[in-house]
Formats: sequence, C-alpha cells, structure tokens
Amino acid sequence: MKIEKNLKKVERILRRGGVGIFPTDTLYGLIGSAFSKKAVRRIYQLRKRNFKKPLIILISKRKDLGLFGVHPDKQTRTVLDALWPGKVSVILPCNVKRFFYLHRATNTLAFRLPRKKALLKLMNKIGPIVAPSANPQGKAPAVTAQKAFGYFGDRVDFYLNGGTLKSKPSTLVAVRNGRVTVKRKGALKFPKRSNVSTFQYKRFPA
Repeated sequence: MKIEKNLKKVERILRRGGVGIFPTDTLYGLIGSAFSKKAVRRIYQLRKRNFKKPLIILISKRKDLGLFGVHPDKQTRTVLDALWPGKVSVILPCNVKRFFYLHRATNTLAFRLPRKKALLKLMNKIGPIVAPSANPQGKAPAVTAQKAFGYFGDRVDFYLNGGTLKSKPSTLVAVRNGRVTVKRKGALKFPKRSNVSTFQYKRFPA
C-alpha cells in the first residue's frame, strides 16, 4: 500500500488494536497503538521479543509525554528540545502502574519524536504508537517492505511501502540528574557522556 493514500485505512486498523508494517524515520517498524494492550502483546509475540524489555514509544509532540504520566524537569526539557524532532530515543522515568504492560517493571519508558510527516500525521489522529524494528528478535532489521513480508507474511494487518530505508536505528540515551548517557549507538552521534550544558545552546541535526 502507498503511504499517503492509505493513512485513513491504517488509522482504522490501529484503532481496532491491529498492527502492521510502516516506514518510520529510521527503519521499517512493526507498529501498533501504545494504548492498546492487545496490539502491544501481539507485537511482542510476532517479534518473539523478550517480554522484560520495554518498547520504544513514538509521539507527535512533547506534551504527549504527559499522557504516560511523564513530566520532565527543566534540565531534561532542555535536552529534549535539542534532540527532537530527530532520530534519538530518550529513556525517561515512568512508574505509572497502568502502564506496566509498556514499562515491564523497569519503571522507565523510551520516547522518540520523529520528523517524518506521514508518521506525525498518523499519530496526530490516533495518538502515540509503539514501533520496534520490523524483524524477529535476533534477525536483521527489514530495510524494505518486501523483507518485512518475508518475516511476517500475512500475520500482520497491513504493509506500507516506503522504498528502501538505510538509516541506522535511533540512538538511545538516558537522561538523569542533568547527565546524558548513550545506551545504544545509532543514527545520531554525540559524546557518550554529556551533561545538560552540552545541549543548552545547540540544536542537534535530525
């Protein structure tokens, strides 16, 4: 399916707790609504993912963090403003009990605010999504919709074709007490250990 022409159809599927393959700002993702326990459970099962590992959540605007009971302090907001929108996922504290199915007892969640217009348009309609890379755990991420189909076949509800995606996964960082630590190297490079002053007057490119 082509992206723009099928966003409404994808929206309807996701609202029903469906899941599918969507070209994100980095790689193809296996996406579902972050507020659907059914979709989240299905994604874990399809990817054969370790149930103890949380999923990264994509949001369309920073204030969406509040939907998860996440309210960053001033230092953290400075870091987020420097990194977002962009290919960086940020680990933030979340100890809200009703989101256990997302944080998996880690009491943290990783969030990313992407730049991709079609993705933002979709989330503005249905809200935040989970979007791990479209591959079973331990396999190489799918760089085409065809490769994703080879992994999942008809076990997902839709495939959107966005051509070949060659980006690295998002860089994963943790922010705590004004310190920024890289947990996973990825698409955006910056010092492994930084503090909030590194981000105060700098805008990192997407």
